[in-house]
Amino acid sequence: MIRFGIVGFGLHAVKRLMPGFTQSKNCRVTALSRRTLDKAQASAKQFNIALAFDSAEALCQSSEVDAVLVTTPNAMHLQDVLIALRNGKHVLCEKPMGVNADECRQMVEAARKAGVLLGVAQVFRFEDSTRRLRERLEAGEIGKPIFARAEFSFPGKTGHARQWLYDPAVAGGGSIADVGVHCIDGLRFILQDEVTSVSAQAMSDEVSGKLEAASAIILQFSRGTLATVQVSFRADYRTPLEIVGEHGALRAENGFNVERPVTVERRDVWDVIESETVSNAPAYTRQVDAFADAITKGVPFPASGEQGWQNQEILDAAYRSIQSKKMEEVPRRV
Repeated sequence: MIRFGIVGFGLHAVKRLMPGFTQSKNCRVTALSRRTLDKAQASAKQFNIALAFDSAEALCQSSEVDAVLVTTPNAMHLQDVLIALRNGKHVLCEKPMGVNADECRQMVEAARKAGVLLGVAQVFRFEDSTRRLRERLEAGEIGKPIFARAEFSFPGKTGHARQWLYDPAVAGGGSIADVGVHCIDGLRFILQDEVTSVSAQAMSDEVSGKLEAASAIILQFSRGTLATVQVSFRADYRTPLEIVGEHGALRAENGFNVERPVTVERRDVWDVIESETVSNAPAYTRQVDAFADAITKGVPFPASGEQGWQNQEILDAAYRSIQSKKMEEVPRRV
């Protein structure tokens, strides 16, 4: 049984992580940290968690913690991951792994030096919808993939629980960093291919300030697939996924959703040829169980620190493209 400590126990932990841990077979949460001890103790009491701390350092020094799940705001990931690694803890870090590729490099190199596991919490790699799209594409159901698209929007203009979303010093980026990384990683996972170059445009408004509220991105993959990613904090919730091949298309409406069943379809020019309905509800449980298996059994974790680093290289290239107005090359890290 792997004992997890959650650093930065907030809304995400309450809404997603703890329900996932409740269903886990091989790990449990033994500690948490929040910015004040009173808040940490209140959360620990609410979820029957043994230990409460007011700092990452104190949590990571605990002998009752084997692995640390870093869920603090983006700009804090580097310091919190390095603290955990210095204390010999395995680390699963929320996405995006850092605010730039150099931060991810530091994390990966520190984990290698410490001889512990570093993963990134790209939870959609553990969904049935993305798995079935990947399997059906690999089986050749639509031939060679020509186009792919992924979208992710949610209404985040006012009253959003994550108040730091529009603070550049804390978030590091806007919709590209927050949800674009899900789309990019999802397409890399489904296509089993790597992005070689990126072009991006973005818009901001009076609320987002210096950060992008919405963006459209073009990804060139190494085997020729062209993909588009559209993300925003302004539209209603939507996460469609589609792969267009030589002989039809595979589609999952709201394919990144974990709350409702998802229908995966194969279509020809006019009709739905085949469909299946899957549930992504166990994704958060599968993620932590897979991380625990990687620690105890040596099974490769599907979302390694190197994968998080590669995602960040793509994000960085997108931000460079917005500034340069040109296609930007993506360094290869995996």
